This record gives sequence, structure tokens and C-alpha cells, in this order.
Amino acid sequence: MAKIIRTEKDSDKRFAVEELKVSTKGKADFKLDETKTYQEMIGFGGAFTESAAYNLGRINKEKRMEAIKAYFDKEEGLGYNIGRVSIHGCDFSLSSYTYIEEGDEELKTFDISRDRTYVIPLIKDAEAIAGEPIELLASPWSPPAFMKDNNSMIFGGKLLPKYYQAWANYYVKFIEEYRKEGLKMWGITVQNEPAAVQRWDSCIYTAEDERDFVKNYLGPTMQNSDAKDVNILIWDHNRDIIVERASVVLEDPEAAKYVWGTGFHWYVSEEFEKVGQVHDMFPDKGLLFTEGCQEGGVHFNSWKTGERYARNMIGDFNNWCQGYIDWNLFLDNTGGPNHVNNLCDAPIILDIFPQNIVKQSSYYYVGHFSKYVRPGAKRIGLTNNNENLQANAFVNVDGSLAFVVLNETDKNQDFVFEYKGNKYEVSMKNNSIVTVVV
Repeated sequence: MAKIIRTEKDSDKRFAVEELKVSTKGKADFKLDETKTYQEMIGFGGAFTESAAYNLGRINKEKRMEAIKAYFDKEEGLGYNIGRVSIHGCDFSLSSYTYIEEGDEELKTFDISRDRTYVIPLIKDAEAIAGEPIELLASPWSPPAFMKDNNSMIFGGKLLPKYYQAWANYYVKFIEEYRKEGLKMWGITVQNEPAAVQRWDSCIYTAEDERDFVKNYLGPTMQNSDAKDVNILIWDHNRDIIVERASVVLEDPEAAKYVWGTGFHWYVSEEFEKVGQVHDMFPDKGLLFTEGCQEGGVHFNSWKTGERYARNMIGDFNNWCQGYIDWNLFLDNTGGPNHVNNLCDAPIILDIFPQNIVKQSSYYYVGHFSKYVRPGAKRIGLTNNNENLQANAFVNVDGSLAFVVLNETDKNQDFVFEYKGNKYEVSMKNNSIVTVVV
């Protein structure tokens, strides 16, 4: 039986399920071709930041588990299966920190015990609810201060060449320690936002810096360790210069052999075609969306935030992106805590003192993908003749179709789609999203 799932701005429908019957009416606006297949999907998730995990400790245990289920339960939640962690501190940590004592180049004092307070227990609870390991992507925001030319973890600065090897060893040590906790490390990125000088933890790499660090230090160090099966992703920043940045690294075969692919964020631009251009240039390499959020604090009752998520997901997936990792899983009603006041929004806001779980529009819009496009799904061919609607189509491993359609306009839209010789007629409300499952 075909069914349609609806979320609408101007009604109370949120993941509302209806039966969808075969129709013989009209010319097809969308033609879906399951014989044409594209990228295989890795999955969906969010970031296990210290702030997100800390917020869950500010509410009672029952509400805490309800919030975790909302993301990781496959039936009642969004079915998240991947996640991101920071390698020591970031702006959404309670403070800036590292795993070693300052000056410890040999990493003798390496200790992840701080992560055992909030972050690791959250990951383990998420895994218990998901019923499987969460595949983790880890990213550093800055090396320790003594390893940098500005002797600070903030305001950019660069990694000093004499510490390249020590810093490469740090990634491996992190992976080893997280694995000792029973966690599954899928990948690392070389540096979060390597072209941004931030007032929080940050570090600058040119494309050539990143290429040479991967080629001569990080890649060989991981390859000669138990972390050799962990994927390395480059860039981990915005789409606007993704082509130039990826090209410098991936055109060098000695660097490229260590690199799984390119991670990217959504800030600055929505030039989705540049993501596709990287795929066209390097078709054997992967593409993963590694961070995005609505900036500027919490946007309660905003429908635009949800539409932004769906628009970006559709645009990136139509350009070979293989998965989506949102930024903070949970923030409080101020959009924090954030120790440098870089407050943001999240799909789930915890209104701490009344202990309410607030699901933003983005929660539902992400779910129209994550609940129905499962790991291992493949994007299939889609012809779109309706300029008012945006769409993706996927076939899951079990053979089921997940066809997602976004209507950002302020008018109702009717369309017909054709799949495997059958036509289906769909009516969409203004500012709504639907997922069709066949």
C-alpha cells in the first residue's frame, strides 16, 4: 500500500499518515526512474556537543529519555544513526579544553575523562534506543595552544610544523580512547572550518596546508595504527569554495589515497551545484554534510527554519551528498549554553525550567527524510516538471520508495507522479512537505 506522510504549516498535521491510491489522471509532473541509481546514503544525525549533553542533565530522567527517543528511536523518533563529536573543546562546550596538559607533546597526560561526564553517556543512551552503534564523525576545532603560532586556541592561528606529528598522534589517541568506551568511530575531519578565524576555538589551514598535513602526517600515522579503518574527510567548511579546496587535496594522488571524501557546511551560500561539481571531478570520493544550524539564537515558531533544512537537503542530495549531520542535538531556550555567546537554534529545544521538549519545524522537516530514507538507500532518477516544487526520490534496501516533495510557496500545489508504471495524484498545502512511501 502506498502512503503519504504530511507536515503542514497551517494545520496541526505533523507526520500525518494517509493512504495514497493509484490514479489515472493527468500528465505526470514527476517521473521516477528506479533503473537510474546514484549515491548510496550513509544516514542522518546530529552533534553530541557538550552543551547538548549538559542540557539533558538539567531535566528529569523521564524527559531526558523522551528527548533522546525523539531523535534515535526508529519508530517513534527520527531514526538517527550517525553523529558528530568534537575532539576536545568547541564553542558548544561548557568551556575551552583539551585532553592533555599544556606542553605535553608526547601525550602522556591524554585523558578523555571530561567527556565521560555528559557526552559519552548521551551517545551510549542514544545507541541503546537506536538498537545499534551510532557511527561517529569527530572534528577538532583547534590544536592545543602550545602547538600553534598564536599560542592560543581561539582567533585562528596555525599549527606549527614542528607539532605536525604530535597533532597527528592526537587524532589516533582520541580514536583509541573512544573505542575503549565501546564507541564506533566512522570518520574524522582534519579541521572544523579551516578558513574561519573565530573568537572561539579555531585554526587556519590553507588548502596546501591541509593537503600536506594529510599526505605526510595524518594519513600515514592513521594508516600505521589501529585507526587505519577510520575515514578521513577534508574541508569541513562552506560550499562557496569547496571546489577549490577539495581540488588541491584530491588532485594529489599521495594525499588523495588517504581521503574518503569531503565534508561541508551550509553557511554563506546555497550553491548546491558546487557539491555536484566536486563529485564530477572526483567520482570515487564521498560527500557528507557535516554541519548546519539556524544561527542567531532560538527561532521559536518559525516555519522558515524547517524549510531551510529541507531545501538544503534536497539541493545537496541531488548533488551526490550521502548524509546529513545537523549541529547541536539539544539546546536550551536561549540557544545555548555557549561559552562565547554564539547562540543558535536546534530542532529540539529544551525549555529547562518547565522541563518542556519543544520540537521546532526543523525537527519535522528533517524527519521527512531521516525516518524514511534509511542507511543504504540509493537516490534514483527523477524528472521534475513542476517549477514550484522541489524533490528527491530514494529506494531503500528493502525495496521501498521514499519520495520527498517540498512546497515552499504560499499556495496549494497539486501534482501527479509516475513510478513503475503507476500514476499517483497528490494535493499539497502551502508551506508543507510530504513523503510518499510505496
